[in-house]
Amino acid sequence: MEDVPALYERPLSETEPVVCVDEKPVVLHADVRPARPMRPGRILRRDSEYKRCGTANVFCGVEPKAGRHFTKVTPNRSSPEFADCLLEMAASYPEADTVYMVMDNLSSHRRKAIVERFGEKIGGWLRHRFTVHCTPKHGSWLDQAEIEISLFSRQCLGQPRIPSLRDLRREVKTWNRKMNRRRVTIDWGSHAQKHARSSATKDTTLRGQRPSFLRVSSRVSATIYRNQELP
Repeated sequence: MEDVPALYERPLSETEPVVCVDEKPVVLHADVRPARPMRPGRILRRDSEYKRCGTANVFCGVEPKAGRHFTKVTPNRSSPEFADCLLEMAASYPEADTVYMVMDNLSSHRRKAIVERFGEKIGGWLRHRFTVHCTPKHGSWLDQAEIEISLFSRQCLGQPRIPSLRDLRREVKTWNRKMNRRRVTIDWGSHAQKHARSSATKDTTLRGQRPSFLRVSSRVSATIYRNQELP
């Protein structure tokens, strides 16, 4: 597991960017009755009852040190959808010699899935555009895309209910543009790196362990703690 923290210590590079990716399942909800609008002295009121409208998936990718964000809405997280996501990411780095990719060991994250989608020639080329580093079992917290998902969930999904795939795409597109315009970076703090090295040295299981803090920095910075956020 030490290869992932070591990867995060690499300097920012246009020819060898470090990108993290993960999936976020989303449940689509619709209001069954209109919300009561705001008025002086009273906030907007929304009924607790809702109609479930199916599910969707959002691929969340981030280049932490550069502040580049990639969010792609799909009906599901199947292998073809993941392969399409990788193709779009590869197209975003035409000048890179290789793209270091951090992700988990999900079954769709395999060369076979890419080859089945694009064929042996294109699929093989696409797979070799990335140098993949997989997080160990019970060590998914090493993937900085989980921080990206946390920000995405609170800032994009935590407001009005989203009833359809079309509405979700619109909301995600707006959020992604804002994040890229502000170049919101992620500083995977030194304490988290020490925790990762300590866990590897002691040969612990990593089950349920997380770094004490993960710092997200931008013009408006925030420090994310394990179970709370500073005001």
